[in-house]
Amino acid sequence: MNQELHSFVKESLVKQQSRVSIKEALLQAGWQDQEITKALSSFAEVDFPIPVPKKKPYLAAREAFLYLVSFITLYISAFSFGSLVFSFVDIWFPDPISFGGGVPRTAIASLIVAFPIFLVITRSLQKGVMQDSERKDSLIKKWLTYLTLVIAAGILIGDLITVLSSLLGGEITMRFFLKAFIVFGIAGSIFGYYLSDLQKEEKES
Repeated sequence: MNQELHSFVKESLVKQQSRVSIKEALLQAGWQDQEITKALSSFAEVDFPIPVPKKKPYLAAREAFLYLVSFITLYISAFSFGSLVFSFVDIWFPDPISFGGGVPRTAIASLIVAFPIFLVITRSLQKGVMQDSERKDSLIKKWLTYLTLVIAAGILIGDLITVLSSLLGGEITMRFFLKAFIVFGIAGSIFGYYLSDLQKEEKES
């Protein structure tokens, strides 16, 4: 936001000028409607002798990058861990009509690379929040958290539907049940963790 515009709006509100008259004066001076609206919206419309600034949601490019990488590595780690455990289930309960098998090297490599990155970045972000409480209001974090909850909820619902369908058809096996349980466990853990984290933040705020 233009500092000159912000200062003018603040001084005008201090002198008890109406928002309509401030906007008209700025439009006549050549300012764009969008710029004026943004400047006026930075102050709350409350009955107080001086302009009250609105709290801005925290958003910084560095945090946006870190949160994006954090959630991407979370998805990679969850998928790779699931694939790895699936491979052990295939070894313990082999399917006579399927070929191949063995431990997936890509899943192991992905876990070795992605999971430590996830832990390091998450720890760094949590440390930053402890040092600066405003970082709790990060918009990118909230959007990614809700997106993760939606994805996890979709997987949980799909997993339950698949299990129930197999039960009704009498097609369920120990191998199938274990894989369904693994999917439910991974998605449920992620869903539970981030939901409790959101609820904790809402209580604190």
